[in-house]
Amino acid sequence: MLRVVVLISGGGSNLRALLEASAHADYPAHVVAVGADREADGLAHAEAFGIPSFTVPYSSFPSREAWGDELLTTIREWEPDLVVLSGLMRLLPATVVDALAPNVINTHPAFLPEFPGAHGVRDALAAGVEQTGASVIVVDAGVDSGPILAQERVPVLPGDTEHSLHERIKPVERRLLIDTVRGIATGEIDLAGL
Repeated sequence: MLRVVVLISGGGSNLRALLEASAHADYPAHVVAVGADREADGLAHAEAFGIPSFTVPYSSFPSREAWGDELLTTIREWEPDLVVLSGLMRLLPATVVDALAPNVINTHPAFLPEFPGAHGVRDALAAGVEQTGASVIVVDAGVDSGPILAQERVPVLPGDTEHSLHERIKPVERRLLIDTVRGIATGEIDLAGL
């Protein structure tokens, strides 16, 4: 059984989907803890599923590196096989990425390498493209630049707003995340071989 720690910053809709999937006996991964970099609404999902949670508030540390050191120490207490960034709106320090690599994955609401960064949906709309998408990647030292594990196109419809487009991307993101974690757990996806 693959042990997963999920890190969030917000509402945790991807987290919720992963918790629902892992509640099924035939799903080969289990979320062992949920962490956040601030008080996040999504921690309520962990509580609802009886999953322990922790908060390492970014604002409590003098630097990103100091925050990262404490975050890494806390993550390691759970002995995860995989760390999933699920709406964590903060770049992990390189020391954290290096310590956990390659077993850190992230979801992104764009068809990478198109529209990396915090505003992928807004940037796609601003560019006037006809389609964008969702991706699951391995986290590396860059911004949304790691190896792509799964991705799927999502059309941009006439009249789309950032909200309406993001709402159509989210279910695709959730499905890709659940399938990718399953693939890692079963060995279909070999992170070490990337």
